Amino acid sequence: MKALIFAAGKGTRLKPFTDHHPKALAKVNDVPLLERNIKYLKSFGITDFVINIHHFGNQITEFLKHNNNFGCRIEISDESEELLETGGGLVFARRFLDHGEDFLILNADILTDLNITDLVNYHKKIKDFATLAVSDRESSRKLLFNDDLVLRGWLNVQTGEQRLAEFNKGFKPLAFSGIHCINPVIFDKIKRTGNFSVMEEYLDLMHTELIHGFVHDSIFIDVGKPESIIKAEQYFK
Repeated sequence: MKALIFAAGKGTRLKPFTDHHPKALAKVNDVPLLERNIKYLKSFGITDFVINIHHFGNQITEFLKHNNNFGCRIEISDESEELLETGGGLVFARRFLDHGEDFLILNADILTDLNITDLVNYHKKIKDFATLAVSDRESSRKLLFNDDLVLRGWLNVQTGEQRLAEFNKGFKPLAFSGIHCINPVIFDKIKRTGNFSVMEEYLDLMHTELIHGFVHDSIFIDVGKPESIIKAEQYFK
């Protein structure tokens, strides 16, 4: 299985480090996030990667070259001309991913010990359109799922704003973990172009497609702020 790692973002919450470096090269216990996630996925047998780059992208390509791609096959989706966010970045990388096989997406700035094999097996068992790793944790935004763990909405916890596919029948709010397993038919269904979030597409597609949640209780840390690096260093040695 191929994996797309989103590593293009500017990482403004990680300033001042990201004033001179890409956030994917921020270090947790002296190991860059990108290296950690490549080795994490490699531990589940994934050795075929697409990595998108924009902010100080040349540092990422040099880092990979210096480390011989960590023994993996890595293709670069170069967004140096325009940062496209997750949805636009996915569409831009289509030529690397649209080959009939399911693929994984992982945000470079998260660290987790989620069992990827379990996620992939669940995705393949239910022959899903898209499967999103989610957990019951504090978050300002939640995805809403029915009893069958099918995506039915989105909630802004702070404002109470909701986007729903149907009347909220006591849907379960769960936080997205930045890992998804996707069938490439998504490329024929995405309507947006340019710079956009893939979550916007999911919230449109939930009206017509089955998008499931895969619930986990694994360690999950969004390494988006300097203080979260300190927290991550307690769990990831």
